[in-house]
Amino acid sequence: MKNELLQRSKYIFWDVVAAMASYTTLFVYRRLVIEKEYYGVAQLQLSPSYYYGLLLIPIFWATVYLITGFYKDIYRRSRLKELFYTFNASLLGSIFIFFTLMLDDSVASYTDYYRGFLVYFSSHFLYTAIFRILLSTRTAHRIKSGKISFNTLLIGSNEKAAELYHELTTAGRKIGNRFIGFASVHNNIKFLIEKNLKHLGTYKELPQIIEDEKVEEVIIAIESSEHEKLEGIINNLEGSRVTIKMIPDTYDIISGKVRMESLGSTPLVEINHQLMPLWQKVLKRVFDIVVSVLFLVLLSPLYLLLYVITKLSDRGPAFYRQNRLGLYGKEFQMIKFRSMSMNAEVEGPQLSSENDERITPWGRFMRKYRLDELPQFINVLKGQMSIVGPRPERKYYMEKISEKAPHYKHLLKVKPGITSWGMVKFGYAENVDQMVKRLKYDIIYIENMNLFNDLKVLIYTVLIVLQGRGK
Repeated sequence: MKNELLQRSKYIFWDVVAAMASYTTLFVYRRLVIEKEYYGVAQLQLSPSYYYGLLLIPIFWATVYLITGFYKDIYRRSRLKELFYTFNASLLGSIFIFFTLMLDDSVASYTDYYRGFLVYFSSHFLYTAIFRILLSTRTAHRIKSGKISFNTLLIGSNEKAAELYHELTTAGRKIGNRFIGFASVHNNIKFLIEKNLKHLGTYKELPQIIEDEKVEEVIIAIESSEHEKLEGIINNLEGSRVTIKMIPDTYDIISGKVRMESLGSTPLVEINHQLMPLWQKVLKRVFDIVVSVLFLVLLSPLYLLLYVITKLSDRGPAFYRQNRLGLYGKEFQMIKFRSMSMNAEVEGPQLSSENDERITPWGRFMRKYRLDELPQFINVLKGQMSIVGPRPERKYYMEKISEKAPHYKHLLKVKPGITSWGMVKFGYAENVDQMVKRLKYDIIYIENMNLFNDLKVLIYTVLIVLQGRGK
């Protein structure tokens, strides 16, 4: 039985113990060795600075592990990878500690610095690695004994699915997959795999199956003749927080997508959901919060001016709220300064055009300089949006776009943004066809998400605003 919170707590607890033990080792070494060489006398007295370090150093290490994603996916991990991660994190973190705590020490020789660093790095790595290997080894034994398993859905129904199921369930050791059923590509009358597993539906019903059966892992094992449905399968898995694996083809193996740990009797390729490293996601969120607070505070006189003019220029509220789709398709209310006349959509959802008569004269000016978007920094602060990300759409138009471009659902993997690469390169869309054309720019952004590209989008957006090229 799994308890991820308890397992994560165990790692955090022992990481804190290791951080305290390694700091104590360094403190004792400095007092009994380095200071003895310099002062000629050794005194092991626990000063207030030692207790401050004993409190702050573990917090530093826990923060490092959190922002680098070590505590995520706590059950599925390679012990060798864990060891390499621990070595790299210990090395970089120890260098930081060295420059903040050890570089101002009084030493008899500069070699004392190297010795002190080596003592701290080696002790921290050793203590941390021992505790982690013990934890991960116990977890591995529990998986092999069947005490820990992951609800697994098999997608496929014929030869490949049956062969894969046989290999995984008759392996000499258990690998943690608990098959709860299969989803087929076609809705046939008979399936080869159904003598072993329950038929739960077709790939078109994947979101509901995953929710109902509490699926944690999906393995795609479809026939070569069914590969034209692969895009649809992946699209239907978007937004589901499950591990996705599939049988690789020859190209996947040659291109290096199949790693050495996969080269057992049943090689599988894992489809990675992680678009950005966790530390970049943390920095992106911090950036969103800091910039939003600065905008809302420093530009408060402008917000007030826009509010008053919008109220006076046209009867009705100054703010306009509209339901949009956010991360994983969750709806939220996006806030804008109202740029259209009241009851502009009395006949149903409509996209605006360049010469749209519903746009007020003042609203046209705001749109030119993107001033109507400024209230969305409130959405960013609330965590519903990011400063940079694909523009959020209404559910009505999402369904329209999905009819022509099913891969639109890829946009729901990330938070929508105030500005985007699609807005920079294409601008506002006046119809569904233009939305589909703009989509390719947002897909390119998502597949290349990083902080540098966010900065690039922001610079282009500022130029567009200053030049008044909005519409």
